[in-house]
Amino acid sequence: MIATLGAWLHDLSPMAIPIAGSFGLRWYALSYLAGFVLGGLLLHRLAKRGLWLVPADRVLDAVVLLGVSVIVGGRLGYILLYQPSLLWTITDSFPFWGAIMLNRGGMASHGGMLGVIFAAWRISKGFKDEDGTIRGACPTLHVLDGLVLVAPIGLLFGRLANFVNGELLGRVVAPPGEPAPWWAVRFPQEHLTTHAPRLDPAQERALSSLVLEHALPSDPPDEWFVLGYERALAKLQSGGAEVSASIAERLEPLVSARHPSQLYQAFTEGLVTLAVVWFIARKPRRPGVIGAWFLISYGLGRIATEFWRLPDDHFSGSGVLNAARPLGLSRGQWLSAAMVVFGVGLLVWVARRGGERLMGWTRPSHAASSDA
Repeated sequence: MIATLGAWLHDLSPMAIPIAGSFGLRWYALSYLAGFVLGGLLLHRLAKRGLWLVPADRVLDAVVLLGVSVIVGGRLGYILLYQPSLLWTITDSFPFWGAIMLNRGGMASHGGMLGVIFAAWRISKGFKDEDGTIRGACPTLHVLDGLVLVAPIGLLFGRLANFVNGELLGRVVAPPGEPAPWWAVRFPQEHLTTHAPRLDPAQERALSSLVLEHALPSDPPDEWFVLGYERALAKLQSGGAEVSASIAERLEPLVSARHPSQLYQAFTEGLVTLAVVWFIARKPRRPGVIGAWFLISYGLGRIATEFWRLPDDHFSGSGVLNAARPLGLSRGQWLSAAMVVFGVGLLVWVARRGGERLMGWTRPSHAASSDA
């Protein structure tokens, strides 16, 4: 990234390995892959020690099922909660149907968690061997406890990928052209969203001049700005020192400085939640206790950090934003509040229900314990 006016101009490319044009391996995809690989290794280790009751040789099957469930749940959650119009959006470019256009982003973490719950239920039924024997059947809440021990890793990488993509923008710290704190970030992508800042006439002319230099005569009249600006961003992100520096110098006074809310959420949803659930899991617990603490810690962190994050771009229009933020809280905050309430309720229910204590990674096995 390039230091500017006390902030940083975001010049990271979302493409990790370009292949052809806009097609290639993106950091967002790699973040999911890294989360599942590291999570799978940890789950395999827990299973080998007998702390997670899924057979160690079927952990890979469990991780694959988890991956599919999270992706389907996250996408469906995004569509149903945030952008239902994708269900009837058809385009001329692959993959044609808006509901499966994952290359354009659009995943809801709350929907992904429903996917985790579904995966836990299915994994708890056990796995059938070639002779028809079912192995590994165990309580659904115990399976869920294992999955939430690794879920924060995926959340961490996902939020870091959001930062690299320059999406889920934070609130403005300083308008274009004004100095900002060292920790603020200037995201050029803001000009392609409804969060674009208001520019004075001179800034408007400077932005139009930059975009016109990258627009093509063949660009449709109603798309010249978007296409031209995307080409300018591609040059900024290309890594070529001279070209990037030139465009950065021209863009810097035209971009707001913002809270890096993606990093705030990477810290709370990823690192803090990871620390909480592993601390709870250090001792044998009744199935459901670890999962409950995941819901509580994630929910509280999400509620806090959303005060520095702007609503999703398609919620920023007149009237829609107000409907999406009753009592000043975003839809994500309300969903997170429900998670906290459910987590507390689950703790109470598990305490009354009783049962064998499992997990306890500081001990050599999952053997039942009389500890509190």
